[in-house]
Amino acid sequence: QVQLVESGGGLVQAGGSLRLSCAASGTIFNISAMDWCRQAPGKQRELVALITSSGTTNYADSVKGRFTISRDNAKNTVYLQMNSLKPEDTAVYYCHDLRKNSWGQGTQVTVSS
Repeated sequence: QVQLVESGGGLVQAGGSLRLSCAASGTIFNISAMDWCRQAPGKQRELVALITSSGTTNYADSVKGRFTISRDNAKNTVYLQMNSLKPEDTAVYYCHDLRKNSWGQGTQVTVSS
């Protein structure tokens, strides 16, 4: 059974940075494409960033140039470095294993203005 555990969320002022981590177990991590999605109150869940097993990345237009997704296959962990945070980035951020379609429980990110 796949288990994804996110960490690193919190409260930060606009312009600040956070680094989210997602530790995976129960999956063959190095062949799994992974992504980060977010869901703000009253809104649909949306894709933020994706990284393939070979390291190719893709980003939502709203975060390009500010967020960076990366992975460490030796640690079965995917990261999301978030810089220049804006109040509109406030949401619950979820880690997602695309190969197994498994989701973490989410971590709250709150950006104050």
